[in-house]
Amino acid sequence: MKLKIWLLETRPQFLLLSVTLVLLGTAIARHEGCFDLLRFVLTLIGLLLAHTSVNVLNDYFDYKSGIDLETTRTPFSGGSGVLPGGLLKPEGVYIYGVGCLMAALAIGIYLTFISGWQLLPLILLGGPVIYFYTSHLTKWLAGEFWAGLGLGTLPVLGTYFVQTGHYSAEAVVASIAPGFLTANLLLLNEFPDVEADKKGGRYNLVIVLGPKTAGRLYAGLMVMTYLCIIVGVASKLMPPAALIGLVSIPFALKAISVTFKQYDNIQELIPALKANVITILGTNALVAIGYLLSGSR
Repeated sequence: MKLKIWLLETRPQFLLLSVTLVLLGTAIARHEGCFDLLRFVLTLIGLLLAHTSVNVLNDYFDYKSGIDLETTRTPFSGGSGVLPGGLLKPEGVYIYGVGCLMAALAIGIYLTFISGWQLLPLILLGGPVIYFYTSHLTKWLAGEFWAGLGLGTLPVLGTYFVQTGHYSAEAVVASIAPGFLTANLLLLNEFPDVEADKKGGRYNLVIVLGPKTAGRLYAGLMVMTYLCIIVGVASKLMPPAALIGLVSIPFALKAISVTFKQYDNIQELIPALKANVITILGTNALVAIGYLLSGSR
C-alpha cells in the first residue's frame, strides 16, 4: 500500500512525456545512423528521474505554500493530493524529490564522460531549474518558458547528443516543437489553479493575461508547434515523414475550442485538458515514428 502511495506521489501519468522526448531524440539520432542501446536506457532512466524530481518537489513546495490546499483537483492539475491527504510526511517527500534529482545528475555526469563535455551545460542548467522551478521560477513569470525548455527542447537535444556526440541544426529545429508543446501543457493546466496560484504568490501567464487572453496564447503556441514541423520539413531539416505529427491536429483543435468556450469553468474545461495531453504525447511520438520510418540517411 505504501509503495502505491509513493508511486501516486510521482504522478506517473505525466512521466510519459519524458518517454516521448527520449524516443524523439533517439529517433533523430537513429535517422543519422547512430544508436546505442545502453545510452538510450541510461538517458531514459535519467530523464524519468529528473521528471519525477520535478513532480515531487512541485508537490512539496505547493503544499508548503498552501497552494495545494486551495486547488480544485482534476485528473490533470492540482497536484497528486498525497500531502494534503496526509498520506505521506512532507519531509519524506522532500528527501525523495532531492534523491531523484541527485540520481538523475549522477547519470547525467556519467553520460557526459562517455559522450562529451558539451552535454555538461545542459546538466548544469537542468539541475537548478528542477530544484528551483516551483519555489522560484513560477513566481517570476518564467514557469512556462522553463517548462518548455527543461522538459521539451533540452531533453530532445540532450538525448540526440548522447547518441551522436554532437549537436546539429536538424536536431535543434526538431526540438523546438516539443518545447512549445510542453509550455502549452503547463499553460493549460494552470487554468483550474489560477485562484489558488494567486493566493500562493505565483506569477504566471494565466494570472497576468487572464484566462481568456491566455487561451488565445495557448492557441497561438499550438499553431507555432505545427508550423515548426511544416517549416522543418519544407527546409529539408526534417524528413517528410515527420509530417505524420500533424495527425494530432484534431485533438489540438478540440483543446482550443473547449478552452475558448470554457476557460472559466473548471469542470467543463477537463475535456480540453485531456485533449491537450493527447496532443502533446501524440505529436512527440508521431514525429519520432516519422523519423524511424525514414530510416538512416
